Amino acid sequence: MTSGTAISTLVATRRSTEGASSLGIVTQVLAGRYVAVVGPADGARASDLATAEAVGTALAAARAVLLTGGHHGVMQAAARGASRAGGVSIGLMPGDDRSTGTPEHTYLLPTGLGELRNGLVVRAADAVVAVGCSWGTLSEIALARRTGVPLVLVDPWDLPEDVGPVVADAETALAAILDLLT
Repeated sequence: MTSGTAISTLVATRRSTEGASSLGIVTQVLAGRYVAVVGPADGARASDLATAEAVGTALAAARAVLLTGGHHGVMQAAARGASRAGGVSIGLMPGDDRSTGTPEHTYLLPTGLGELRNGLVVRAADAVVAVGCSWGTLSEIALARRTGVPLVLVDPWDLPEDVGPVVADAETALAAILDLLT
């Protein structure tokens, strides 16, 4: 399912009690919010990349600001989706060289913090969507849980049941984020 279809599905299925369209509700909830999409750089599966791109597109359509770690894999795919939809994406880079980031990001901010930048990604976000899993992603999942940042996971490793909503696709991830932020 494309992210455009996901938004259309949400428009058709989510209505406020006043009868406002779901897209209006989605935009009202997410506009100006910062949502991190985290996941593997190396070893990202094709399904992870497709999901991340769809999430990035949907977030941009809702006028949310996308946060990532600024590199390839899931981060690049999410930024590509946001870029194609006319959205803004910010990559918080682990190193101090902006040129190592991917061009799909609107802005690349070198932190010089190495993997500690995962904490910045999570703490700067109003919500986190974890797509797939890797050791770095696992640290971001743990940080979101420990700090109370709303978290949605798509196809993660086996994790404790209290980790947060585990969903199957981009559409469901966006719906879960909306539920967590309202």
